[in-house]
Amino acid sequence: MRDIDAIYYNDFGIAFHWKKETKNYRSKIQVVFRDTGFLLTHKELIRFAEHVQNTMNSNAVCSCCAKKKSCRAMLLETPVPQVSLAVSVNELTAINDLIEGTIFQLNIDNFLSDICNN
Repeated sequence: MRDIDAIYYNDFGIAFHWKKETKNYRSKIQVVFRDTGFLLTHKELIRFAEHVQNTMNSNAVCSCCAKKKSCRAMLLETPVPQVSLAVSVNELTAINDLIEGTIFQLNIDNFLSDICNN
């Protein structure tokens, strides 16, 4: 944990900045959940949030998902066009919290930084 600056986390995953001094890492957000990690720009993070919302809004829970927590019948697009994730309803909810919480915290941090620099 000494190599990262945590932004937001929940029981499902974590979002953080690497402490590495290189601009390529510091300007991106690492989001890790399940066995997957994404290194995203702020714009890609917002696009990911949109994909999560679209999936939540467009997929009615099938009877399989209502009965089994492990059913991964929903296909979630990611900011990487070649990668989609099969997720359950519970996982989608946790991913939504992780992404939205990260965006919220980044916005708060930027707001406070602007106030302190004025």
